[in-house]
Amino acid sequence: MRYLYGLAVFFSIILLGSCRKDFDTVPSSGKLEFSTDTVYLDTIFSGIGSSTYNLKVYNRSDEDISIPSIRLGQGENSHYRLNVDGIPGKTFQNIDILAKDSIFVFVETTASITDLTSTGLQFLYTDAIEFDVGVNQQKVELVTLVQDAVFLYPERFSDGTTEKLCLGMDEEGNEICIKGFLLEDSELNFTNDKPYVIYGYAAVPEGKTLNIAAGARVHFHEGSGLIVANNASLHVNGQKSTDPELLENEVIFEGDRLEPDYSDVPGQWGRIWLTAGSTNHIINHATIKNATVGIQMDSNDGGSSPTLTIKNTQIYNSNLVGLYSLTGNIYGENLVINNSGLSSLNLSLGGTYEFVHCTFANYWRNGFRQFPSVLISNQLETPDEIFVSDLSANFTNCIIYGNENIELILDKVNEAAFDYHFKNNLIRFRDFNGNFEENPLYDFDNPLIFEGNVFNENPDFLDSSKNQMNIGEDSAANALAVPGLVVEDILGNPRTSEPDSGAYESIVFPEE
Repeated sequence: MRYLYGLAVFFSIILLGSCRKDFDTVPSSGKLEFSTDTVYLDTIFSGIGSSTYNLKVYNRSDEDISIPSIRLGQGENSHYRLNVDGIPGKTFQNIDILAKDSIFVFVETTASITDLTSTGLQFLYTDAIEFDVGVNQQKVELVTLVQDAVFLYPERFSDGTTEKLCLGMDEEGNEICIKGFLLEDSELNFTNDKPYVIYGYAAVPEGKTLNIAAGARVHFHEGSGLIVANNASLHVNGQKSTDPELLENEVIFEGDRLEPDYSDVPGQWGRIWLTAGSTNHIINHATIKNATVGIQMDSNDGGSSPTLTIKNTQIYNSNLVGLYSLTGNIYGENLVINNSGLSSLNLSLGGTYEFVHCTFANYWRNGFRQFPSVLISNQLETPDEIFVSDLSANFTNCIIYGNENIELILDKVNEAAFDYHFKNNLIRFRDFNGNFEENPLYDFDNPLIFEGNVFNENPDFLDSSKNQMNIGEDSAANALAVPGLVVEDILGNPRTSEPDSGAYESIVFPEE
């Protein structure tokens, strides 16, 4: 027992000694070293906080030192914020660094255009972190660009509540509402003068049309999106760019985080939602990226013409589905969809579809994927009921591919029509286990439903991980297409007399 007591005292002394902070220090002599002499914070929108950036401060000497002061040059008026060695603030005193050791300084900012001055849309905002004063003072510069924008958001009422959009009733009779607002008539024409930043769901009112001009940039905050109401329309009027590398005339929909680390992160915002009863949607030369669902179409307008015509458009990095349609009526041309957490194209509960020279791929690498690149069904199963509706789907001169063995699933119930035709497509369908051999839906030798297709040959994409879905000289899609259907590819390159399947005509890839 006496032995155990002595051992406990010994360890208590060790533990107490390890927590001591009263080591001797000498004042900093202006010989600190830094991981960088300037911290560049990536461009942010006015009023939206930046990511957190770090600066490492080194004490290379053999002595423990104390820095008398660390502060922002503009003091408490600075729009930057610091965290020094775990302590938040804008000014700090007597910060110790052990010999041959270092500390972290974390930097972030939220700046408003109204507090800054500039003649353009981008405002350069600068400050500095000052270490010590007088002759020993050292500085690390801080630089960021603040982007001006048109901000659209729900009204906040005097009682603290926020404007909402109510979409109907649930099974128990409760209203289903989301954070959102109706666009005013003055807000129904998006120009390319400034970017648009949307908080919540912006709704196109009944009977109205939202027109989005060529070159416009539309950014959505987390959980935000666009809703088109009954008898309302969306017209995205992008144009072919003069330089395919610049895409200056495209309309781009993406999140509101401008930092490079967010450029390809899925699920940053909600969706473009074409609700049941909405009509006459036209999307041309657009990029829709990093959404939860790129486009969701709830139904068709009942007419014989397509409810959605989508051309020369790319949908990338959708957390769930790139294009999700329930009983839709869609014509797609030069459409590219890639990298989706579930399916890139999901056509459920029937509908009428015509896709020509499209590329539907899925090389999702952010987790396990159990659904194919393209899923086509004439039913929709809910926990309580199975709904069915007639389906008509035609795919001509397309590529359907991905990094799974089976990238096309046809899901049919006999209670509704299931009419489909695949002609001159490149399709990945490796049925190694023979699960589909006896299924008549996949009778690839039947020219009435499968005609002139090529299976499981290399599409030769430029770089699917970077959504560069151009095809090269060795692509199996080369000269596979039926000629004369679409005169140009998605980039405006002319289709030849022996055109290639997919959205792109093949090119010679640049040497690495």
